[in-house]
Amino acid sequence: MAEAVTFGIFAIVALAGAVTMLVAKNPVYSAVGLLSAMFALAVMYILLDAHLVAMVQVIIYAGAVMTLFLFVIMLIGVDNPNAYGPRPVSQSIVTWVVAGVFFAAIVLAGSGAWVTGSAAFGTADLNGTIENVADEMFGTWTIVFLSTVMLLTIAAVGTIALAYFTGADDDEAAA
Repeated sequence: MAEAVTFGIFAIVALAGAVTMLVAKNPVYSAVGLLSAMFALAVMYILLDAHLVAMVQVIIYAGAVMTLFLFVIMLIGVDNPNAYGPRPVSQSIVTWVVAGVFFAAIVLAGSGAWVTGSAAFGTADLNGTIENVADEMFGTWTIVFLSTVMLLTIAAVGTIALAYFTGADDDEAAA
């Protein structure tokens, strides 16, 4: 019963986030709607006992991809708070109430069903656990993993450098 209620709550959150992403006039609100849909999807992965996929969803998509989206939004400058007028007081109240209900639902749903550690599973075959995936990633495939991290870091630094680069052609055009 608790799983059905949790699924229902987070299905509504995912749909609300998706609709917000599509209809929001402010791109920052649209990104927040996408973020809430991603978090709701991660909770649904947890309900399916796919904890590793849920953590990848949170770390990669909700973390890295949303950081990239928000960086681009901030870089093009559409996040100016003065462009949209003052924020109504009712919006702050509704935000705090929804956040409180959301947090309480997460705590209530997670307190009864959350199991951590391999000791909870007894002597079952644990080939797909996070511990075994981490052993393979940071043991057998360490060089490949670190090479990928280095490549992504160099690409991020190059992107930031290109965003702030002003070449000689730009100086001539400005003169």
